[in-house]
This record gives sequence, structure tokens and C-alpha cells, in this order.
Amino acid sequence: MSIASQLERVRATLPEGVKLVAVSKTHPTEVIEEAYRAGQRCFGESRPQEMKQKQEALPKDIAWHMIGHLQTNKIKYIAPFVALIESVDSERLCEALQREAVKCHRVLDLLFEVHVAREETKSGWVAAELIAFVEAGAMDRYPNLRVRGVMGIASNTEDEAVVKGDFEALRAVFEVLKPHFGEAFDTLSMGMSDDYPLAIACGSTSVRVGSLIFGERDYSK
Repeated sequence: MSIASQLERVRATLPEGVKLVAVSKTHPTEVIEEAYRAGQRCFGESRPQEMKQKQEALPKDIAWHMIGHLQTNKIKYIAPFVALIESVDSERLCEALQREAVKCHRVLDLLFEVHVAREETKSGWVAAELIAFVEAGAMDRYPNLRVRGVMGIASNTEDEAVVKGDFEALRAVFEVLKPHFGEAFDTLSMGMSDDYPLAIACGSTSVRVGSLIFGERDYSK
């Protein structure tokens, strides 16, 4: 089945107002071009250098989302063009992003990544620590950063009740933080190929779907 038809199948399942981030990490530019020709304009990558190479080779109206863990020394590769950094997981990263944003004369849009999964390997803020950080007014120190919402990854389990609980916990953090940021705070990014319908039912406004569009990734690259 073609990428265009796979895209159409996924889009048909999305309610109005839910953004589709096509997770293109590890896939070649030719594959992304096929999705682009089918109308997709938002793509998610997890490696800054790979994102930079693709951005240089592909149409400039693509909105690139950084969805993987971002090391502070790699921000420089994507800061000039990235549309949204979904994986901001620490105050240290906020500090580094502010410095790069100033150098680029940009305001960088970001999501706070919140740890809601039961696996310790997942990254992200502990919810209570993030809420305390925001309520203390810490983001006032970073005028070139604009917080658009929160992102999270549910537990890797077949137990739907656990996954739903993770999504509900993330939604709760979103609701607590929203009054601190106003109308710009509009993105609740949760749900991937295996669980995005449940995420949408729990309030997701943005889903990150890769394998249902592009097929399984080659992790050996």
C-alpha cells in the first residue's frame, strides 16, 4: 500500500482539530517527499543532524518537530528552523534553548515532556516538579521560549487501562499548567501508532504516527 493511501487512512481517523505529526525519523528523504506530495506538511524527527540534513534537502514549508531527547550541544543544528521542540525535559535544556534562540533571533516554540509511563527509561519531567517550576515563574527567565503545551509517552503495555491512566495523567498536567501560559498553550501531544485513538479520546490535540504511514523503521541506521 502506498504512503499516500496510508496517510489517507490515518487522516480519516482524526477528528477535526487534531494535528498529525508524521514520524519520519530514520526514513530517507524520498519517502518524506512522497508524503509531502500527498499533502503532509508536519514531520517528526529525533536526531538533530538528521533533521538538519532533511530540512536542507526538502521543501521549506515543512514544519519540523523535534520529538526525541535533545542534547544541549545539538540544539544549534535545529534552532534556526525547527517549528516545535516537543521534548523539553529539564530546566538545563530551557537555559540552553534560550541561548540558542537569542543567537538565531527567534522565539522557539516548545512542549514540556512529562514522564507518565511506568518505564524508568522514558525521559521527561516529574509532573509535580514541572508544576512547581512553572508556578514559581521560572519561565520568565526565558523570554525567547514560548510554551505551547505538554507531550508524553504512555507505558509500553497491552493493558489499555494503564495506557488510559497515563494519558489522563498527562491531560491533568496540561489543565493545571494552561492558566499560566494563556491562549498559546494549545497542544497536548500524546498518542502514537499503537495507541493514538485512545489518546484522542483522552483529549490529545496532536498525534505522532510513524509506522502506520511509513512502515516499520530500520533501527540499524
